[in-house]
Amino acid sequence: MYEYLQGEIKELNPTYLVLDNSGVGYFIHISVNTYTKLNDKKNCLVYIHQVIREDAHLLFGFSDKKEREIFLQLISVSGIGANTARMMLSSLTPDEVKSAILQNNIALLKSIKGIGLKTAERIIVDLRDKVGKITDESEIVVTLHNTIKDEALSALVMLGFPKAKIDKLLGDILKDHREFTVEELVKESLKRI
Repeated sequence: MYEYLQGEIKELNPTYLVLDNSGVGYFIHISVNTYTKLNDKKNCLVYIHQVIREDAHLLFGFSDKKEREIFLQLISVSGIGANTARMMLSSLTPDEVKSAILQNNIALLKSIKGIGLKTAERIIVDLRDKVGKITDESEIVVTLHNTIKDEALSALVMLGFPKAKIDKLLGDILKDHREFTVEELVKESLKRI
């Protein structure tokens, strides 16, 4: 139901955050990982997952979409609830959880409070194929920029310009103009040569 909440941090602890959004205070459960990222901030945006139970409506907050995606994958495993998934993300970073699953690192998963051998094995079996598909938004942007840069570099080298000089120039242009297409990048490079 909620994608994210943004507002002023009224209270911040390693396990929860109280976020003031337009005069409404939201009690949001967080991991130590998210706590660390929000520690110096007065305002923040947290991505939300809402858990509705018979006795409570709970909000879980995450500093980025990648952590929330790992959390959602973890709670999809039989026997892993929201609090256990939060405990896992408090003990390990999202990248460490992903890596442990992809590398069959049962010992690392078992080292987390509340995770036994059978649960660690079930997490690996259930999520091995799923977590490999989780990518960070910055990874996608970097890949896209590398593709655009490579195509522009190839075109300019074919026009007779030295590869090393052009490679540096393209990198400088992309720092200032991240939204450029290949054509715009080539045109801007020709202006600056």
